Amino acid sequence: LIEERFDLLVEDGGAVPVKTARQSQDRHGVVSRDGDVHVVSVRHSGRTWTISYDAADVLRGGVDRGTITIRAIGRLISASRTGAAAVSDELKRPNVVRRTPFPRSVTLPLVPPIVPSAVFVARDPDQMNDVYEGQEQGFTYAREGSPNAELLAAKIAALEEAEAALITSSGMSAVAAVILGLLKAGDHMLASNQLYGRTSRLVTQELPRLGFATDVADATDVAGFERAVRPSTRIVLVEVVSNPLLRVVDVAALGEMAKALGVLLIVDNTFPTPLALRPLTLGAHVVFHSITKMIAGHSDVTLGAVCGTRELLMPIREAVVTWGLNGSPFDCWLAERGINTLELRVARANANAAALADFLAEHPVVRRVFYPGRGDHPDHATARRLFGSQCGSMVTFELNGGRSSVNHFMRALRTIPFAPTLGDVATIISHPAVTSHRGLTADAREALGIREGTIRVSVGVEELPLLVDEFRVALDAVGERTRQ
Repeated sequence: LIEERFDLLVEDGGAVPVKTARQSQDRHGVVSRDGDVHVVSVRHSGRTWTISYDAADVLRGGVDRGTITIRAIGRLISASRTGAAAVSDELKRPNVVRRTPFPRSVTLPLVPPIVPSAVFVARDPDQMNDVYEGQEQGFTYAREGSPNAELLAAKIAALEEAEAALITSSGMSAVAAVILGLLKAGDHMLASNQLYGRTSRLVTQELPRLGFATDVADATDVAGFERAVRPSTRIVLVEVVSNPLLRVVDVAALGEMAKALGVLLIVDNTFPTPLALRPLTLGAHVVFHSITKMIAGHSDVTLGAVCGTRELLMPIREAVVTWGLNGSPFDCWLAERGINTLELRVARANANAAALADFLAEHPVVRRVFYPGRGDHPDHATARRLFGSQCGSMVTFELNGGRSSVNHFMRALRTIPFAPTLGDVATIISHPAVTSHRGLTADAREALGIREGTIRVSVGVEELPLLVDEFRVALDAVGERTRQ
């Protein structure tokens, strides 16, 4: 041992060592470590403390025991080490199995590090208990929380103006956690009839199978939606902008309805993002996201988020931990990085979407276009009131000729891929009847207005002329085929 320094906590003339900074030297050179010591005894005389200690020696895998004599001189504290037990040659060999402490540094990384550890180490049961009880800040087991998830949750909570947020493994696990945390036997849930296909399946098939009562109704008709609320209704679930026909619900009006009826309003804010709308400020109780989409923005993350008050999130958090719905640290790290460019990506994609919608509406092979920013959209007035000019990066349109025209159109595209996702930095197209809403019957899709000719476009940040030109070439190819 070549140096040992103690920081002291002085109370009532005594001293308690709280942390050590140690340097040990062996054949591999000098290695520094921080750690705590288990104090065996403390003797104090004047300005000198003699401390007998027992501390684990990580480098050698043994136990280092000895006595430290510390003398305080003004604000300086000097230390000398005596009486150390000899370490055998066997224990001097480096231990490559046990973890080596992370290198010390007075500087910090600019980029938040990835912490993939599934578990976190405590000094003793008392310290671990203090972490579980919230008396000390820390982590225990990755399913219960991780540094990367906490960092991402804090950013999303700030975006949504929420007291707190938690991270889940996907958008579907987010809505599942909300339901598992807030519903109990005998409760009823009312949901919009315009939902993402898997959410719709969860509401109409899976929850009834588990014994929950559910109904769906048109949430764009607030009065009609209110009539569907029962005395046993606990939560109402809506998407701000529906998938894929982009119907827009009046969140403020639904918030007033929920308050008057004493039900919880749960809102999926994935499509608008918090940059366009913060539903919690309009009366929503819980907001959830598929982070996979626009928030992360690069199609390399599968995560969800739930935002609300700390009180409401407590049972939801328990559901996440109990059912194992937590997100991976690496995905959290990627998503947190994606948020850094969210505002830039959203602004560019929204502008491109508005221009592409206008172009599509003028092409002869396009039967109709759905974009909330256009005056011909059925919820245009609501969209303008909620979003202003930021009406989203999603455009849906329907081709004449059904599936055959869709196949020809997609094959004619040069670089735009057909993939069942949205929110990517680059433009992606999807076919709801085959992907997001394939779980619905053909009649159910038809009732919603989703047909074989329906195409959903997630508009990216490409240069607009290049984007429009690629759509023009593919649409012209469909028109040429039709004329033959």
